[in-house]
Amino acid sequence: MEQELCRWFGPKLAATEPAPFLHTAYYQREMGPDLFRQFLVFSSLRDAGELARWKHAANELEARWEPGERGGRRVNVDPGYLAPGKLVLASTKDHEHRLYLAEGIYAEVTLRIRAGRFQPWPWTYPDYAQQCEFFDRVYREYLADLKTA
Repeated sequence: MEQELCRWFGPKLAATEPAPFLHTAYYQREMGPDLFRQFLVFSSLRDAGELARWKHAANELEARWEPGERGGRRVNVDPGYLAPGKLVLASTKDHEHRLYLAEGIYAEVTLRIRAGRFQPWPWTYPDYAQQCEFFDRVYREYLADLKTA
């Protein structure tokens, strides 16, 4: 999976260690009880206007994997991007805090910068809220890349 994502988005800049995903039972019915979560960040700057296309590509990638033991997806890929002051994620699910992009895809500001550090919103998924320090480190590198771009 990681190699294919690198083909799409370029070299990996940073990653968290895979960790058990214990924040919700939402995916267990589809994917089983032993879920793991890992965050990957890629080093190339991209056009944020492509977010809907990235989400469709992620959905296609998920569908190419053999079904899990319960017949559903084995992986869930949620693309997003860093921008000045925020981390934005794509979703196929509408909600009051999400904006429609195109072709059934919505965008959400998942984390925001306050006092120089990422902070969660009330709607931020707990696993993202717990990774603010990781995203802070990546964000500093992103800002340095912007200065040289």
